Amino acid sequence: MADNLPESTLEYWLRGPVEGVPQLLQPVAHALLQAREEIFQAMANFPLQLLWTKPSGLASVGFHLQHIAGVIDRLFTYADDQPLSDLQRQSLSEEGVEKQGIEVLTLVEKLDSQIDTAITKLKNSDPDTILQPRTVGRKKLPSTRFGLLFHAAEHTMRHTGQLLVTCRFLFPVTQTNQ
Repeated sequence: MADNLPESTLEYWLRGPVEGVPQLLQPVAHALLQAREEIFQAMANFPLQLLWTKPSGLASVGFHLQHIAGVIDRLFTYADDQPLSDLQRQSLSEEGVEKQGIEVLTLVEKLDSQIDTAITKLKNSDPDTILQPRTVGRKKLPSTRFGLLFHAAEHTMRHTGQLLVTCRFLFPVTQTNQ
């Protein structure tokens, strides 16, 4: 541990390898786990009435929570060389659409579950398949398994940053440790 700091004060990439995840996929696992930790902190006590607020027309916190979970799901599906299901397509079309009765905790739990699923898939990954070609979407745009997994990580972090800024703007008291 760096200077005997408690592990929880370090970013995930400084906490050492995620057990069971192949070495080349460690950065993907670290990014997903870092995003989850930061989102959990930001969403603590976040008020339901602000979930779908779009400050200055920007994306809402609710959108970001749905989108992060959805992108991880979709990109890992493509990385597994599978097409999207009808349910995945429907979920994509509903991202950012305000739903009456949906709770903040429900969206956070869905994201948490999706990250758990992704980490499990990383642990079950064969490193020898990392450079295999894959395609994306109906147009079958070219990528690789690694490209899709890397993009899942960087896209998650991009939207995590946007979510954190929106949270802080809408509800500054949620950011007590920053």
